[in-house]
Amino acid sequence: MDPIKSYYESYDEKGRLLLRYGQVEFLTTMHYIEKYLFPGAKILELGAGTGRYSHALAQMGYEVDALEYVEHNIELFRQATKPGERVTVRQGDARELVGFEDLSYDLCLILGPLYHVYTREDKLKILNEALRVTRPGGLLFAAHIIGDAALLELGFGKHLLDIADYIARGKIDPLSFATHSEPEEIFEMVRKEEIDALMAALPVTRLHYLMSDGLSRMIREALSAMSEEEFALYLRYHFAVCERQDMVGLSSHVLDVFKKNG
Repeated sequence: MDPIKSYYESYDEKGRLLLRYGQVEFLTTMHYIEKYLFPGAKILELGAGTGRYSHALAQMGYEVDALEYVEHNIELFRQATKPGERVTVRQGDARELVGFEDLSYDLCLILGPLYHVYTREDKLKILNEALRVTRPGGLLFAAHIIGDAALLELGFGKHLLDIADYIARGKIDPLSFATHSEPEEIFEMVRKEEIDALMAALPVTRLHYLMSDGLSRMIREALSAMSEEEFALYLRYHFAVCERQDMVGLSSHVLDVFKKNG
């Protein structure tokens, strides 16, 4: 069975974004999306999952089209649709946006597909397709997973990854500790220099590069124990530092916000 479909059929992605550490990621991403919304903006979400972002934006009155690869997620997406939402969802692969017309959208969200492909060629297919359907001057929001956060949290911290074994199997470079992912790992983990090299090939201008969840996964137990007042203070701190480039590399998820030139 397709490892990505198998993973998401047994994983509660919707519930993840409702937990405290997931709320940080969701609220941060929405904060940056809302910076660039305008009346009548048309939005496309690629890899929409169960629709947390698509539904939030549709409930704000925006017209949203969504593409999702996993049929199980699409079923949950449709179940969550409320009357009056101008939102559609279809099954498909972000590498080939069949049925989506050129220059159709003002904002394009790519909040999952880039960390479920494992070659530069496939990542460029996703980004170029997203650019094709986005109007000149339109905004794109691309999420990536950073490898160092996983090594620190799951490897050295919780011992859920055997780092020495990963090095022996060629999954982690023994000198730089850069990660190498394949489909069985589900998630492709990168570093900023790889993201920069990818974006250099495209006709875009970067507007923001930020940590969407920061250190929230590493301190998830502490976040869960916080009062509402403490959590609100933590969010204030997070928003104050989320674009500090000396910190972004320790985030689990990063968000790259860029404009299509032209």
